[in-house]
Amino acid sequence: MHRKYRPVFLLTLLVPAIAVGLYSFDRDETKVAPGKKVVFFEDFSGKTLDRKKWNVEVTGMHVNNELQAYVDSSATIAIVNGAEAGGATNGALRLTPKIAKGFVTKDGQHFDFISGRINTRGKFDFTYGTFEARIKLTEGAGLWPAWWMLGKGEWPGTGEIDIMEYVGEKDWASAAVHGPGYSGETPFVDRLYFPANNDVTQWHTYAVDWTPTELNFKYDGKLIFRVNKTMAQHYGKWAFDNEKYMILNYALGGAYPIKLNGVKGPYNGMPTTTLDLIKTGKAKMLVDWVRVTQNK
Repeated sequence: MHRKYRPVFLLTLLVPAIAVGLYSFDRDETKVAPGKKVVFFEDFSGKTLDRKKWNVEVTGMHVNNELQAYVDSSATIAIVNGAEAGGATNGALRLTPKIAKGFVTKDGQHFDFISGRINTRGKFDFTYGTFEARIKLTEGAGLWPAWWMLGKGEWPGTGEIDIMEYVGEKDWASAAVHGPGYSGETPFVDRLYFPANNDVTQWHTYAVDWTPTELNFKYDGKLIFRVNKTMAQHYGKWAFDNEKYMILNYALGGAYPIKLNGVKGPYNGMPTTTLDLIKTGKAKMLVDWVRVTQNK
């Protein structure tokens, strides 16, 4: 998602809603398919974020006209249990945006909101496999949490894989791919519409199967979107043959939400109703677990 330093993009392709019956995906994170091995697993069961696995990002560059500054704080990044974990039995990561009017970053930028963003760069950089996370979100126009991956070089040359992006409309989430010649207003983006009784405010597993020649996006184990090397090379170089690191973050407002909801006040892409959610601490992203598997 938050495409590292990238311009705006607009969703253009749609997929039909999937019937409720398809959501029988096995949510036991300890089970993997035959012939697979787990190479990364995090169930956020400790007391605090495991800094051996995750880096906490602090805002040093501002992108996409987003409204938040990223900070290293337990107010925005926390491990929670019990009722606060929303049904995650062994604890969950909670990313929570907060109001912080007049907040000034280390490079002198001013923000009215702070939030959380973590990544595995330098701690788990990997090529190929199945990358998945079980996530629960909050409805609210202009909220912009995401689960995604970046290459370690200059964007978009080393590629971006957006496994799940969400801008507050609870009936859908989207996946996208960015690389040289197909970034920003990318042709490679699609969304899944959820059934009314199982929308994004419920737990879902968002995944990508990444091979040397394909990216297959799956929500709750069901294929929703595919991009292959031949498709990408119609526009530019295939940017998915290099190591990438994982990112979980919670952005607010900015370029993508405003293109969809048209809200200009009180903040770009974010109305008063969403501001009230943030004020009361109801806007949050819960992550039960993150897992990466590959073929044995």
